[in-house]
Amino acid sequence: MRRALSAIWTIARWEIARSVTSMSREILPIAIGLFILLVAVTGFASQSGVHLQDAMYTLGADSADTAAIFAGDERFAVYIADTAVLEGSRGAFDLVITGGTVSAPLTEKGRAALQALQKDYGRYEAWIFNQQDDLFAAYPLWIDTLEVKSELDFIATQSGQPVGAGLYSRRQPVPEGPVLPVAPPSATLDVSREDLRRELIAGTGADTQLSRYSDILSSADSPLGTFRTPSQLSPPLPFDSIILVFVFIFPLYFTSQFYMMSIMNERVERKGEILLSAPVEPYQIIIGKALPYLVIMLAISTILTLANGAPLIILLPLFPVILFFLANALLIAMVSRSFKELSFISIFFSTIATSYLFFPSIFANVHVISLISPLTLIVLQVQGDGFTAMEYIYSTSLFYLTSAVLFYVATVNFTEERLFSLHKLTTRIMEFIGTGISPSRPYASLFAVSLFSIPFVFMAQLMLLVLVFNLPMPLSLVLLLVAAAGIEEAAKSIGVYTLARNMPEFLTWKRTALLSAAVAAGFLVGEKALLFATLAQISDSIFGSVLFTSLQVLWLPLTLHFVGIFTTAAALKTWGPRAYLPGLIAATVLHTLYNLTFILGWI
Repeated sequence: MRRALSAIWTIARWEIARSVTSMSREILPIAIGLFILLVAVTGFASQSGVHLQDAMYTLGADSADTAAIFAGDERFAVYIADTAVLEGSRGAFDLVITGGTVSAPLTEKGRAALQALQKDYGRYEAWIFNQQDDLFAAYPLWIDTLEVKSELDFIATQSGQPVGAGLYSRRQPVPEGPVLPVAPPSATLDVSREDLRRELIAGTGADTQLSRYSDILSSADSPLGTFRTPSQLSPPLPFDSIILVFVFIFPLYFTSQFYMMSIMNERVERKGEILLSAPVEPYQIIIGKALPYLVIMLAISTILTLANGAPLIILLPLFPVILFFLANALLIAMVSRSFKELSFISIFFSTIATSYLFFPSIFANVHVISLISPLTLIVLQVQGDGFTAMEYIYSTSLFYLTSAVLFYVATVNFTEERLFSLHKLTTRIMEFIGTGISPSRPYASLFAVSLFSIPFVFMAQLMLLVLVFNLPMPLSLVLLLVAAAGIEEAAKSIGVYTLARNMPEFLTWKRTALLSAAVAAGFLVGEKALLFATLAQISDSIFGSVLFTSLQVLWLPLTLHFVGIFTTAAALKTWGPRAYLPGLIAATVLHTLYNLTFILGWI
């Protein structure tokens, strides 16, 4: 153990030194010059501002007082002229103000200019109101906002119970249950008039929705408390978690790209042969090269957390995401043939991963489905609700498991033959899977491959669930049924397809049946083991019941898995690898029909 840790530490130091000194003597001065230029441009921009929108709109006014209201907005080029001149040359202006009346052309630019003018005038009105001696005469109405957590029952739809009045129902909805009295808010504010004025002046013209996003991680209390003027109110939006994606996830993913590029450089420049010839194990090389980036990502997360005043406990949900990014970066770098292919695959992965992390967290405090994303735990913690140990396992276990499987697959294939071959992507994926299939123990190998595919199947199905969640029913259920069945059948059959390509003579009818039984057993074991740990919380909803129907009776899903994989394997045995897609489609149809029998009550 001590020798292994020493090897990992040595490789980690080499990785840091290689990253620092990887720039050539020709590139380093250019990089330093660009950095100095960036600092200079940033300083200039901070002093003078960014002027990309200067004079975007032209405004003509017949009054100097009116023109002064909008002259401070760099977007407007303001001109003062007589009313007759302005009336005769309307085509030269995007906006014309004559006699207190605003006119704009019916064009897209004219509508945009009018919207910008309305915001400027709203700021002007707020400035006038804030200068009044009697502040409560200027703002006679104050609204006390109170956030209430949604208590919608999403389980009712499973039994066919209506959760709302019909769209064209003639009967008026009648409330049920006790009506609880609500205490009226205080008629006074516990804030002095001058503090109130300063707060209003500080927030004059601020975009309430943008400030709502920027204050998500801020713990500073406003003197206004929960009180707002009507102009400061904005409709509640369920997208608060978008700021968490930008603040945390993007820097982590960007840092993982350096790990990916490091592995790719070792392959392209064939420097990895030196490491492979050294007296170290593949896992020591992988961990040693990943360790600096893991530390950097944890440091970035910690700094961002402290800088935003958020609790450090949110690092716990971020840690499995960091491992997930590193594991995928490693595997992508190992299967890509060139930097062009690497860029395409990494962009595709970033889109899928960000969607999986972001979309569920939108429904935080609304639906239990949101807990499939670790970002939801961060949202709950920042809001002060916190999360339980079971919720943590539910949200992060798939990330831990998929990361472990990916690191294992990468370690097994971290050989000269795999790193420096230039086969196409599909062939390389088959090679990576084929490494886990032992010719001497094919049944046990396919059992293990099927077992280890379960976390990826569940992750793909949960991502699918999030995508169809907002579609109208029954369309969402139909799409979920078909696509979920296709994902399962593809995962179950990928090992058999690899075996059929590598050893076609191995498939006899007897062995095909035995292989199908091994795959079905492995899939059922993994499905049962993960279901109770990660997915029990959504199994009561109609979407969860569609995904995981009939798991309560063991022999039924076992029969389903066997029939599905045997259908695909029989097609491979009869017509060869070219029949894989038709066999997969047939298995998906059978799987879908099986699920329909339970949903429609045929069994």
